[in-house]
Amino acid sequence: MEAVKKKLQEEIEKLEHELNHKLPKDIQHAREFGDLKENAEYKAAKERQTMVQARISQLHQRLMEVDSIDISKLPTDRIAYGSTVTLFDLEKEEKVIYKLVTSEESDPDNGKISTVSPIGQALMGKEEGDEVKVKTPNGFKNFEISGLRTIHEDQE
Repeated sequence: MEAVKKKLQEEIEKLEHELNHKLPKDIQHAREFGDLKENAEYKAAKERQTMVQARISQLHQRLMEVDSIDISKLPTDRIAYGSTVTLFDLEKEEKVIYKLVTSEESDPDNGKISTVSPIGQALMGKEEGDEVKVKTPNGFKNFEISGLRTIHEDQE
């Protein structure tokens, strides 16, 4: 969780630097060209300023959300954030292992899927032995949950 917070904080700091140092210079430089109605550089810098402010706001909101995750309140017997889940793909007859993480930690190629991804959402709250039907961009997939290790077991 600390790595996610650090990543969010680093992006906030980078954007705040741009907002407070680079963009004011860009706007001032663009103003020197005169008529602001026809000034593309000024318009682009002001639009970027608005986008950066909005992104900083989103990042602060996300940081508050991540900060409010209370690991002690996550279930010990059902799938939740931090769980490592072994699934049996009923069509392909093969096992897949996923760890449920935040969207910032997501790395599907390395088995880390977000709790808000289609598979992540379908798995949340399920137990070992449950069957899950997941709608993916490539159609429906059917899995049986054949193994579950929660975040609590990983902290032991």
